Amino acid sequence: MLGNYENIFTCILTLLLFLVPSFVQLTFKVELPIFLEILILVFIYAAEILGEIDNYYFSIPYWDTILHTINGFVCAAVGFSTVNLLNRSQKIQFTLSPIYMAIVSFTFSMTIGVLWEFFEFSMDRFFEMDTQKDTLITTIHSAGVDESIPGFTMEDIHEVTLNKEVVSEKGYIDIGLIDTMEDLFVNFIGAGIFSICSFFYVKNQDRFVFIQNFIPKKKEQDKDYLKQEIKNRVESD
Repeated sequence: MLGNYENIFTCILTLLLFLVPSFVQLTFKVELPIFLEILILVFIYAAEILGEIDNYYFSIPYWDTILHTINGFVCAAVGFSTVNLLNRSQKIQFTLSPIYMAIVSFTFSMTIGVLWEFFEFSMDRFFEMDTQKDTLITTIHSAGVDESIPGFTMEDIHEVTLNKEVVSEKGYIDIGLIDTMEDLFVNFIGAGIFSICSFFYVKNQDRFVFIQNFIPKKKEQDKDYLKQEIKNRVESD
């Protein structure tokens, strides 16, 4: 027995995440566009199975960067959709202008991005994982190495020795800060792109029709296929 429990947990988590779109549609009575649902499922597979189990995060350049950009875009769509549904609700007197809808969309996505980085830091801190990927750098700037020298800089680092043992022959090991900031930066880009597009979509829906592929809508009664199927089975029995 290999005892690879981490991969088993990842597979179980992936299966549970695959159920999230259906759970959201049934629980909140919304209808996800087919394109958005496919994108979410592909994203989950790419992040968990390909990224973690098949090690694409290390073998494919910028794999993590691409996923965080998509995450920023999708989360902005979720934030926009939430406000959009509230704007259209007859029970809640809640109306925001296009610019405020775009701002909420953007800030919602960035909040999710920050919370995810908190999660990665917690996994590394308390469970000794390496979700905040290390980066090898050849130059460091520090004010704490030598207090007598403000703005201390060390360049051309080619080797790192720890307890008289060489731990890196390619440079200084950054402990995840660069990875975290890159993730937040590309999340910012993804969120910004959708927020700008959503602003113009609200202003002119006929011109930015493609945005509708990312915006869930209130489920119509005659489109509740699962409920209709259950009803048909009950009647047939």
